[in-house]
Amino acid sequence: MAVHQPTHRTSGLHLPSLRGNRAASAPGSAESARTGTRTARACVWASARVLMGFVFLWAFLDKTFGFGYATASGKGWVDGGSPTEGFLGHVAVGPMESTFHSWAGAAWADWLFMLGLLGIGLALVAGVALRLAALAGTVMMALMWVAEWPPARHLSDGSASMSTNPFVDYHVIYAVVLVALAAASAGDAFGLGRLWARLPLVRDHGWLR
Repeated sequence: MAVHQPTHRTSGLHLPSLRGNRAASAPGSAESARTGTRTARACVWASARVLMGFVFLWAFLDKTFGFGYATASGKGWVDGGSPTEGFLGHVAVGPMESTFHSWAGAAWADWLFMLGLLGIGLALVAGVALRLAALAGTVMMALMWVAEWPPARHLSDGSASMSTNPFVDYHVIYAVVLVALAAASAGDAFGLGRLWARLPLVRDHGWLR
């Protein structure tokens, strides 16, 4: 006589399988983690972009109106002062010392310098034309680096240059950050980068991004 094992059909409450839940939720958790990382990274780049933009905008405003910081009150551009005469006129070292002296106070140099500060600052804050801003900012920082000429230990009059680093100073750091912001498309977060990229002119000419 055959003996049949009874078939038990359980009904009611089923305890969930922890293993199955972990397996099911893992892809979602990984994707959520990746999204969170991308968002955090975008926020960091956007913050760096806005802060860097403020550096340029503040320099423009202070030199224009003479807030009493780097530019004394009453000696701003609107008061008839020259944004370049004070800095370029006191260059005392480097291979372009005489060239910078000849540029100091020239109207074209003042306008080019101030428009550069304003344009770079606005582009960074708005998150548009970051490639152009990076190019213009790098050229500006390179010229300022040459004007200070950190590799020199002594000025042209023989006094100590007080250079803290012969190669890397804040001009180099600023230039690298500008290039990195453009490469990372840092204008997409908290900026107008995506809208700017959709413009027909910008879409057809990638260098305008």
